[in-house]
Amino acid sequence: MGTVALARNGGRPFGSHLFSVWPGATLAATAFPVRCAPGDNLALHVAIAQAPPGSALVVDVSGESEYGYVDEILAVAARTRDIAGIVLDGCVRDVAAIAYSELPVFGAGVSVREVGQDAGGSVGRPIGMNALGPAPLSVRRGDWIVADDDGVVCLPRGQVSAIIAETMSSISREREIIDAVSAGASTLDLLGLDPSRVTGWEGPFEGEATDIAAPRGRPRSLGPRREPRSGEHPSMRPRRGSRSAFTDVYGGD
Repeated sequence: MGTVALARNGGRPFGSHLFSVWPGATLAATAFPVRCAPGDNLALHVAIAQAPPGSALVVDVSGESEYGYVDEILAVAARTRDIAGIVLDGCVRDVAAIAYSELPVFGAGVSVREVGQDAGGSVGRPIGMNALGPAPLSVRRGDWIVADDDGVVCLPRGQVSAIIAETMSSISREREIIDAVSAGASTLDLLGLDPSRVTGWEGPFEGEATDIAAPRGRPRSLGPRREPRSGEHPSMRPRRGSRSAFTDVYGGD
């Protein structure tokens, strides 16, 4: 499941300033919170030595983001210790080496400024991360962290099952809509949108369905999928047999 779908169904999004250090990186793991002292990454070294294998380090850098808190050494160490990935409110350095290590890392930027390694910090304690909204996003040990090219979301422990169930239903519905759009249906019709609110709307085109005035917010039922016509571009073919990443990992249980 992608972060967009999870955020739509109860996942709590981190700030939009976070990005994947290398394209295509994905992460889904329980959180191990870390708080670094400003300009210091001693706590990260401790976390890599102490965090359970398979967990994700979620790092609060105490508001001082303009340092390269994660470098090649830490990336290789984390990979060797089977850390699932790192999400931090600060910058990284050695980007090419991090990508080569294939450790999923999501940060706020790139900086060549080196950090100290003696100022303390904390590991395993709740932290606050910058988020979409006025208040920090609280992250506790055992929360689930999911990250991909679209961003990072937190699934609070105790709510994970409910969020996943809602997301799976949402993905199924979205798949139906995409298949119908690929078959030539109008998004106005499928989503029950009111085009008359847009200045310049001239009504349905010739040959287009006119039943676009579906009840607001209640998409109409979709008809059967059609097979692609001869010569149709492959990208327009309905996708079949797709499974969510969650199903792939957990075998559908």
